[in-house]
Amino acid sequence: MPRAPPARRVKRTMDLYLLRHGIATNAEETAPDGERPLTAKGIKRMRKAARGLRRLGVSFDAILTSPLARARQTADIVAKELGLQAHLSVVETLQPGSSIETLLSALSAYENREHVLLIGHEPLLSDTAAFLLTGKKTVALDLAFKKGSLCHIEIDSLPPREPGTLHCMLAPKQLRLLGARGGNS
Repeated sequence: MPRAPPARRVKRTMDLYLLRHGIATNAEETAPDGERPLTAKGIKRMRKAARGLRRLGVSFDAILTSPLARARQTADIVAKELGLQAHLSVVETLQPGSSIETLLSALSAYENREHVLLIGHEPLLSDTAAFLLTGKKTVALDLAFKKGSLCHIEIDSLPPREPGTLHCMLAPKQLRLLGARGGNS
């Protein structure tokens, strides 16, 4: 009897999108830090950026946000614009002070998802992106995550076995311009 060919293993990857929250009130204006909301300008700009995401044709299996008010507001704007409110979850390990290890450990609960948006803060986002791209925790890879910046990295697994692939790094203005070109500005 002939042997069956070996089963082909389909390589499955995850597309991680890292988005820094929008412009928030200054720390001196509101206390405590976790309750700082987006400014009116921050809300307006994030709505345009969210339209830019929609125009790119990006859809997410999960939208994960820091529990801090400015990140939750950013996540709400993006989820509403993309019609993905049901995919929105708060993840404690996206808040400031968390480590790359604890974040990646928490993300393992989403390893069956293909397109995941993380909304959080600096320096965790740039440190995580640098780690995903190099496999090293301490590396001089200067990724400028301005408020409203988006980074798209493809990884092979959680935690990654190989360095990830950087697909794009969009400045906030680039996302907003895409959103403005799509109308409804």
